[in-house]
Amino acid sequence: MTKLATGAADIGTGGLAALLQARAQSPVPVKAIWSIYTLQPDAIFTTEDSGIAALKDVAGKNIATATFSSSNVVWPLVLKANGIDPAKVDVLKADPGALAPMLAAGKVAGTINWVTVAPAFVKTLSETGKKLKIIQWSDYGFDGYGLSLFASERILSERPETAKKFVRAYMKATAMAIADPAAAAAAVKAMVPEIDVDVARAQFAASVPLMVNDVSKRDGDGAFEKALLAKTWKWTAEAQNIPLDKLDPETTVDRTFLRK
Repeated sequence: MTKLATGAADIGTGGLAALLQARAQSPVPVKAIWSIYTLQPDAIFTTEDSGIAALKDVAGKNIATATFSSSNVVWPLVLKANGIDPAKVDVLKADPGALAPMLAAGKVAGTINWVTVAPAFVKTLSETGKKLKIIQWSDYGFDGYGLSLFASERILSERPETAKKFVRAYMKATAMAIADPAAAAAAVKAMVPEIDVDVARAQFAASVPLMVNDVSKRDGDGAFEKALLAKTWKWTAEAQNIPLDKLDPETTVDRTFLRK
């Protein structure tokens, strides 16, 4: 967000909530131009033998989460929206790399993660003979846009055709990756040799349902539907204790790049 706002970068990706929060606090010259995740990726990871079959079952359990995670801010709101007292859940904060081993060792009943990292958990849990169970928050009312494509207002005003060309290329690349996650993983491996290509393929495949789902099919690729955009802002405002009327979320998006 800072790089886009200061002109150090022209286009980038980030969580829409981060943009909404930033624009509610100051006139940040950045806009969202394309929605990527039309479902929120946040979830509880647990095991089939943990006793957690639904969100309500986290009461009385110990749940681990990364020390710094956007999910942590929304977590209490999701619980309250489902009639669960946040005080009845013991939340432990840990290094992200420790979450899968903690779950595999049975030190916690569950962890808070994005569904995109599920393949790494499957691999770790399999070493102890356990199976991963995922409880997505989007199944419990946490609606809204997640990862989105951002652009600086400068490139939108000074080089709009360049921005349009980038979006077209991004759309084409995303479609190719969705059609062939293995090829996408191989391309990443070519640039970053140290990655595990099988995990990269599985992680991208896990992200596909966040991009291709009932919401994207209903509203169209890249869309910021007005009601869902407003709901995204409502969750963000409540999580950050920002007055709802502090921002009109419509001012944060540019729909010029959507297909007509």
